[in-house]
Amino acid sequence: MPRTGVYLAHPRPGSFNHALFDAVVGELRDRGSDVVAHDLCAEGFAPGLTADETGTVLPATDTTDAQLALHRAEVATLDAMVFVHPNWWGMPPAVLTGWVQRVMVPGVAYKLGASEGVPERLLKAGRALVLNTSDTPADREVSEFGDPLDRIWSACVLPYVGVADVRRVVFRTVTDSTDEARASWLREAREHAAALLM
Repeated sequence: MPRTGVYLAHPRPGSFNHALFDAVVGELRDRGSDVVAHDLCAEGFAPGLTADETGTVLPATDTTDAQLALHRAEVATLDAMVFVHPNWWGMPPAVLTGWVQRVMVPGVAYKLGASEGVPERLLKAGRALVLNTSDTPADREVSEFGDPLDRIWSACVLPYVGVADVRRVVFRTVTDSTDEARASWLREAREHAAALLM
């Protein structure tokens, strides 16, 4: 079975994002996937780039940050990835943005011969599932904002590093949702996680 990395970016324990994360991790493990699961906020992942980490062409240098080294090593071994996070200002939370910037680096996730060149995609993960929560109704998201999270994941980040199959599901609106709606969303999240392995 595939090795799957599941990444949660939400700072509040007990959030619905945590419930989604737990449901997905459980489903994948029940189906025999080797799951690498990270609650980035609980683990204290530091999102801030150092000056030495700002390069985009030369391969990233070895890091003395053991946590960062682990994430870089792990991401190179994954067959699939799942990201669970809320829509905050049309962006992922800072901890996940920082994770992308610090982990998906040259020599790990892609190789670039020149700054204006086309990347050689290095990740073996062929598919990814992005689960978002939102309090913005779908019609307003599209008409007023153009769904920036879809552009971030489906156009800017994942295809750049080699993930061709990007699936995204948005659960909304969360704050005023009922227990029944949340239970239904958790079932749906498990179904999408299971489909990621097929």
